[in-house]
Amino acid sequence: MRRTPIVLALLGALTLSGCSSSGSPGAQSAPAAESSAPAAAGGGTFSVITHGGPGDSFWDVVKNGAEAAGKKYGVTVTYQGAGDPGKQSQLIDQAVSQKVDGIVVSMANPDALKEAIGKAVAAKIPVVTINSGADSSKAFGAITHVGQSEDVAGRGAGEQLKAAGVSKLLCVIHEAGNVGLDQRCKGAEQTLGGTVERLQVDVGNLADVTSKVAAKLQSDKQLNGVLALNPAVAIAARDAIKDAGSQAKLATFDLSGDVVSAIKDGDVLFAVDQQQYLQGWLPITFLYLYKNNLNTVGGGLPVNTGPGFVTKDNADQVAKLAEAGTR
Repeated sequence: MRRTPIVLALLGALTLSGCSSSGSPGAQSAPAAESSAPAAAGGGTFSVITHGGPGDSFWDVVKNGAEAAGKKYGVTVTYQGAGDPGKQSQLIDQAVSQKVDGIVVSMANPDALKEAIGKAVAAKIPVVTINSGADSSKAFGAITHVGQSEDVAGRGAGEQLKAAGVSKLLCVIHEAGNVGLDQRCKGAEQTLGGTVERLQVDVGNLADVTSKVAAKLQSDKQLNGVLALNPAVAIAARDAIKDAGSQAKLATFDLSGDVVSAIKDGDVLFAVDQQQYLQGWLPITFLYLYKNNLNTVGGGLPVNTGPGFVTKDNADQVAKLAEAGTR
Protein backbone atom coordinates (compact mmCIF):
# COMPACT_ATOMS: atom_id res chain seq x y z
CA MET A 1 0.00 0.00 0.00
CA ARG A 2 1.30 3.44 -0.91
CA ARG A 3 1.95 5.70 2.13
CA THR A 4 0.75 9.29 1.93
CA PRO A 5 2.79 12.18 3.32
CA ILE A 6 0.36 12.46 6.25
CA VAL A 7 0.90 8.80 7.25
CA LEU A 8 4.66 9.20 7.01
CA ALA A 9 4.50 12.29 9.23
CA LEU A 10 2.50 10.41 11.87
CA LEU A 11 4.93 7.49 11.84
CA GLY A 12 7.82 9.91 12.26
CA ALA A 13 6.12 11.55 15.24
CA LEU A 14 5.54 8.15 16.89
CA THR A 15 9.18 7.21 16.34
CA LEU A 16 10.39 10.40 17.97
CA SER A 17 8.01 9.84 20.85
CA GLY A 18 9.37 6.33 21.44
CA CYS A 19 12.98 7.59 21.61
CA SER A 20 12.24 10.56 23.85
CA SER A 21 14.01 10.83 27.22
CA SER A 22 11.14 12.92 28.64
CA GLY A 23 8.86 11.68 31.36
CA SER A 24 5.74 11.65 29.12
CA PRO A 25 3.71 8.45 28.78
CA GLY A 26 5.26 5.95 26.39
CA ALA A 27 8.74 7.52 26.67
CA GLN A 28 11.76 5.19 27.01
CA SER A 29 14.29 6.27 29.67
CA ALA A 30 17.98 6.14 28.86
CA PRO A 31 19.88 3.44 30.80
CA ALA A 32 21.53 4.70 33.98
CA ALA A 33 25.27 5.23 33.70
CA GLU A 34 27.30 2.62 35.54
CA SER A 35 30.13 3.66 37.89
CA SER A 36 33.59 3.04 36.46
CA ALA A 37 35.06 2.56 39.94
CA PRO A 38 35.52 -0.98 41.33
CA ALA A 39 32.52 -1.98 43.40
CA ALA A 40 33.16 -2.16 47.13
CA ALA A 41 33.10 -5.71 48.44
CA GLY A 42 32.18 -5.13 52.04
CA GLY A 43 35.33 -3.23 52.96
CA GLY A 44 38.22 -5.44 53.96
CA THR A 45 40.98 -5.91 56.49
CA PHE A 46 44.63 -5.47 55.57
CA SER A 47 47.58 -6.14 57.87
CA VAL A 48 50.82 -4.13 57.58
CA ILE A 49 53.79 -5.84 59.24
CA THR A 50 57.16 -4.11 59.08
CA HIS A 51 60.61 -4.58 60.58
CA GLY A 52 60.59 -1.03 61.96
CA GLY A 53 59.89 -0.80 65.66
CA PRO A 54 57.30 1.59 67.16
CA GLY A 55 58.35 5.22 67.47
CA ASP A 56 60.73 5.10 64.51
CA SER A 57 60.31 8.37 62.58
CA PHE A 58 60.68 6.65 59.21
CA TRP A 59 58.12 3.93 59.87
CA ASP A 60 55.71 6.35 61.51
CA VAL A 61 55.34 7.99 58.09
CA VAL A 62 54.77 4.59 56.44
CA LYS A 63 52.06 3.95 59.03
CA ASN A 64 50.50 7.34 58.32
CA GLY A 65 50.31 6.52 54.62
CA ALA A 66 48.76 3.09 55.17
CA GLU A 67 46.16 4.38 57.61
CA ALA A 68 45.27 7.34 55.39
CA ALA A 69 44.69 4.96 52.47
CA GLY A 70 42.53 2.73 54.68
CA LYS A 71 40.39 5.71 55.62
CA LYS A 72 40.16 6.77 51.98
CA TYR A 73 38.92 3.36 50.80
CA GLY A 74 36.82 2.49 53.85
CA VAL A 75 38.88 -0.55 54.83
CA THR A 76 40.46 -1.62 58.11
CA VAL A 77 44.26 -1.31 58.31
CA THR A 78 46.24 -2.73 61.23
CA TYR A 79 49.88 -1.70 61.50
CA GLN A 80 52.43 -3.62 63.55
CA GLY A 81 56.17 -2.99 63.75
CA ALA A 82 58.51 -5.76 64.85
CA GLY A 83 62.11 -5.36 65.89
CA ASP A 84 63.26 -8.73 64.53
CA PRO A 85 62.31 -11.16 61.74
CA GLY A 86 61.20 -13.85 64.21
CA LYS A 87 58.53 -11.54 65.58
CA GLN A 88 57.58 -10.52 62.05
CA SER A 89 57.04 -14.16 61.11
CA GLN A 90 54.76 -14.64 64.12
CA LEU A 91 52.71 -11.59 63.17
CA ILE A 92 52.36 -12.84 59.59
CA ASP A 93 51.17 -16.21 60.89
CA GLN A 94 48.61 -14.44 63.09
CA ALA A 95 47.33 -12.43 60.13
CA VAL A 96 46.94 -15.63 58.11
CA SER A 97 44.97 -17.28 60.93
CA GLN A 98 42.74 -14.20 61.10
CA LYS A 99 42.03 -14.59 57.36
CA VAL A 100 42.79 -10.99 56.50
CA ASP A 101 42.18 -9.77 52.95
CA GLY A 102 45.79 -8.82 52.31
CA ILE A 103 49.20 -8.50 53.94
CA VAL A 104 51.86 -5.82 53.49
CA VAL A 105 55.32 -6.82 54.72
CA SER A 106 58.83 -5.35 54.62
CA MET A 107 61.62 -7.90 54.13
CA ALA A 108 64.87 -6.70 55.65
CA ASN A 109 65.74 -10.37 56.17
CA PRO A 110 63.90 -12.21 53.37
CA ASP A 111 65.09 -15.75 54.18
CA ALA A 112 63.72 -15.50 57.72
CA LEU A 113 60.26 -14.56 56.39
CA LYS A 114 60.06 -16.97 53.46
CA GLU A 115 58.11 -19.68 55.28
CA ALA A 116 55.58 -17.30 56.85
CA ILE A 117 54.96 -15.48 53.55
CA GLY A 118 54.61 -18.85 51.83
CA LYS A 119 51.80 -19.75 54.24
CA ALA A 120 49.99 -16.53 53.38
CA VAL A 121 50.31 -17.16 49.65
CA ALA A 122 49.15 -20.77 50.09
CA ALA A 123 46.09 -19.46 51.95
CA LYS A 124 45.27 -17.28 48.90
CA ILE A 125 45.99 -14.07 50.80
CA PRO A 126 47.59 -11.49 48.48
CA VAL A 127 50.92 -10.14 49.71
CA VAL A 128 52.61 -6.86 48.80
CA THR A 129 56.22 -6.45 49.93
CA ILE A 130 57.62 -3.03 50.68
CA ASN A 131 60.86 -1.18 51.36
CA SER A 132 63.37 -4.05 51.28
CA GLY A 133 63.67 -7.53 49.82
CA ALA A 134 62.68 -6.59 46.28
CA ASP A 135 64.88 -9.32 44.79
CA SER A 136 62.91 -12.01 46.66
CA SER A 137 59.43 -10.54 46.35
CA LYS A 138 58.31 -12.23 43.13
CA ALA A 139 59.91 -15.57 44.04
CA PHE A 140 58.04 -15.59 47.36
CA GLY A 141 54.71 -15.10 45.56
CA ALA A 142 53.98 -11.44 46.32
CA ILE A 143 51.78 -9.66 43.80
CA THR A 144 54.15 -6.68 43.69
CA HIS A 145 56.89 -4.81 45.55
CA VAL A 146 56.81 -1.12 46.48
CA GLY A 147 60.04 0.68 47.35
CA GLN A 148 63.26 1.88 45.84
CA SER A 149 66.22 0.07 44.33
CA GLU A 150 68.74 0.31 47.17
CA ASP A 151 71.62 -0.31 44.79
CA VAL A 152 70.52 2.50 42.46
CA ALA A 153 69.95 4.81 45.43
CA GLY A 154 73.39 3.99 46.82
CA ARG A 155 75.03 4.79 43.49
CA GLY A 156 73.20 8.11 43.39
CA ALA A 157 74.43 8.96 46.88
CA GLY A 158 77.99 8.02 45.91
CA GLU A 159 77.86 10.28 42.87
CA GLN A 160 76.70 13.26 44.92
CA LEU A 161 79.32 12.68 47.62
CA LYS A 162 82.05 12.41 45.01
CA ALA A 163 80.93 15.72 43.51
CA ALA A 164 81.19 17.23 47.00
CA GLY A 165 84.83 16.15 47.23
CA VAL A 166 84.50 13.08 49.45
CA SER A 167 87.27 10.53 48.85
CA LYS A 168 87.07 8.31 51.94
CA LEU A 169 83.60 7.50 53.26
CA LEU A 170 82.29 5.96 56.46
CA CYS A 171 79.04 4.08 55.78
CA VAL A 172 77.15 3.58 59.06
CA ILE A 173 75.03 0.40 59.17
CA HIS A 174 72.45 0.41 61.96
CA GLU A 175 70.75 -3.01 61.51
CA ALA A 176 72.76 -6.22 61.30
CA GLY A 177 71.59 -8.56 58.56
CA ASN A 178 69.54 -5.95 56.68
CA VAL A 179 70.27 -6.68 53.02
CA GLY A 180 69.04 -3.28 51.86
CA LEU A 181 71.56 -1.41 53.99
CA ASP A 182 74.46 -3.41 52.59
CA GLN A 183 73.19 -2.67 49.07
CA ARG A 184 73.23 1.05 49.84
CA CYS A 185 76.87 0.94 50.94
CA LYS A 186 77.87 -1.17 47.94
CA GLY A 187 76.13 1.22 45.56
CA ALA A 188 77.93 4.21 47.06
CA GLU A 189 81.23 2.35 46.78
CA GLN A 190 80.67 1.77 43.06
CA THR A 191 80.35 5.45 42.19
CA LEU A 192 82.39 7.27 44.85
CA GLY A 193 85.69 6.40 43.22
CA GLY A 194 87.34 6.28 46.64
CA THR A 195 87.37 4.13 49.76
CA VAL A 196 84.26 3.10 51.69
CA GLU A 197 84.51 1.71 55.22
CA ARG A 198 81.58 0.23 57.11
CA LEU A 199 80.76 0.83 60.76
CA GLN A 200 78.18 -1.33 62.56
CA VAL A 201 76.10 0.47 65.21
CA ASP A 202 72.90 -0.10 67.17
CA VAL A 203 70.06 2.24 66.21
CA GLY A 204 68.54 1.58 69.62
CA ASN A 205 71.45 3.35 71.34
CA LEU A 206 71.99 6.67 69.59
CA ALA A 207 74.39 7.99 72.25
CA ASP A 208 76.64 5.06 71.48
CA VAL A 209 76.28 5.78 67.75
CA THR A 210 77.60 9.30 68.33
CA SER A 211 80.49 7.95 70.41
CA LYS A 212 81.49 5.30 67.87
CA VAL A 213 81.33 7.61 64.85
CA ALA A 214 83.32 10.31 66.69
CA ALA A 215 85.99 7.78 67.70
CA LYS A 216 86.29 6.56 64.12
CA LEU A 217 86.69 10.09 62.78
CA GLN A 218 89.32 10.92 65.40
CA SER A 219 91.33 7.78 64.69
CA ASP A 220 91.28 8.19 60.91
CA LYS A 221 91.77 11.76 59.75
CA GLN A 222 91.47 10.66 56.10
CA LEU A 223 87.75 10.06 56.54
CA ASN A 224 86.12 13.11 54.98
CA GLY A 225 82.61 11.80 54.47
CA VAL A 226 79.91 10.01 56.48
CA LEU A 227 76.87 8.30 54.99
CA ALA A 228 74.09 7.49 57.45
CA LEU A 229 71.36 5.05 56.38
CA ASN A 230 68.73 6.19 58.86
CA PRO A 231 67.54 9.70 59.86
CA ALA A 232 68.07 9.20 63.60
CA VAL A 233 71.57 7.88 62.94
CA ALA A 234 72.19 10.93 60.75
CA ILE A 235 71.50 13.29 63.65
CA ALA A 236 73.75 11.21 65.91
CA ALA A 237 76.46 11.36 63.22
CA ARG A 238 76.05 15.12 62.94
CA ASP A 239 76.77 15.41 66.65
CA ALA A 240 79.72 13.04 66.29
CA ILE A 241 81.29 15.18 63.56
CA LYS A 242 81.04 18.22 65.81
CA ASP A 243 82.39 16.33 68.84
CA ALA A 244 85.36 15.07 66.82
CA GLY A 245 86.14 18.49 65.39
CA SER A 246 85.95 16.89 61.96
CA GLN A 247 85.26 18.57 58.62
CA ALA A 248 83.68 15.40 57.23
CA LYS A 249 80.65 15.95 55.01
CA LEU A 250 77.47 14.17 56.03
CA ALA A 251 74.65 12.72 53.95
CA THR A 252 71.87 10.34 54.84
CA PHE A 253 69.14 8.09 53.59
CA ASP A 254 65.56 8.91 54.53
CA LEU A 255 63.88 11.89 56.09
CA SER A 256 62.70 13.23 59.41
CA GLY A 257 61.90 16.73 60.57
CA ASP A 258 65.30 16.91 62.29
CA VAL A 259 67.10 15.85 59.12
CA VAL A 260 65.31 18.47 57.03
CA SER A 261 66.28 21.14 59.59
CA ALA A 262 69.90 19.92 59.48
CA ILE A 263 69.89 20.20 55.68
CA LYS A 264 68.60 23.77 55.94
CA ASP A 265 71.31 24.56 58.49
CA GLY A 266 74.03 23.12 56.23
CA ASP A 267 74.94 20.27 58.60
CA VAL A 268 73.71 17.59 56.15
CA LEU A 269 74.45 17.79 52.43
CA PHE A 270 71.41 15.85 51.26
CA ALA A 271 68.98 13.10 52.12
CA VAL A 272 68.10 10.27 49.77
CA ASP A 273 64.30 10.29 49.82
CA GLN A 274 62.42 7.08 49.09
CA GLN A 275 59.08 8.74 49.89
CA GLN A 276 58.05 6.28 52.56
CA TYR A 277 54.52 7.68 52.78
CA LEU A 278 53.94 6.03 49.41
CA GLN A 279 55.21 2.73 50.83
CA GLY A 280 52.22 2.83 53.15
CA TRP A 281 49.63 4.32 50.83
CA LEU A 282 50.31 2.41 47.59
CA PRO A 283 50.20 -1.17 48.98
CA ILE A 284 46.80 -0.56 50.57
CA THR A 285 45.61 0.93 47.28
CA PHE A 286 46.92 -2.07 45.34
CA LEU A 287 45.38 -4.60 47.74
CA TYR A 288 42.04 -2.76 47.65
CA LEU A 289 42.03 -2.85 43.85
CA TYR A 290 43.09 -6.50 43.83
CA LYS A 291 40.32 -7.47 46.24
CA ASN A 292 37.59 -5.56 44.44
CA ASN A 293 38.74 -5.61 40.81
CA LEU A 294 41.57 -8.21 40.55
CA ASN A 295 44.01 -5.52 39.44
CA THR A 296 47.75 -6.09 39.69
CA VAL A 297 50.41 -3.43 39.28
CA GLY A 298 54.02 -3.54 38.11
CA GLY A 299 53.92 -6.41 35.64
CA GLY A 300 56.33 -8.41 37.78
CA LEU A 301 58.64 -5.44 38.35
CA PRO A 302 58.90 -3.31 41.50
CA VAL A 303 56.98 -0.06 41.79
CA ASN A 304 59.69 2.47 42.62
CA THR A 305 59.03 5.27 45.11
CA GLY A 306 62.59 6.65 44.92
CA PRO A 307 65.27 7.69 45.00
CA GLY A 308 64.78 11.41 45.15
CA PHE A 309 67.09 13.92 46.82
CA VAL A 310 66.28 16.56 49.39
CA THR A 311 68.86 19.36 49.40
CA LYS A 312 69.04 22.90 50.66
CA ASP A 313 67.24 23.98 47.47
CA ASN A 314 63.97 22.20 48.29
CA ALA A 315 64.25 21.66 52.05
CA ASP A 316 61.82 24.45 52.95
CA GLN A 317 59.02 22.89 50.91
CA VAL A 318 59.69 19.40 52.26
CA ALA A 319 59.86 20.71 55.85
CA LYS A 320 56.20 21.70 55.78
CA LEU A 321 55.24 18.24 54.53
CA ALA A 322 57.42 16.52 57.13
CA GLU A 323 55.63 18.47 59.87
CA ALA A 324 52.34 17.06 58.55
CA GLY A 325 53.71 13.51 58.77
CA THR A 326 53.67 12.76 55.05
CA ARG A 327 57.40 13.09 54.26
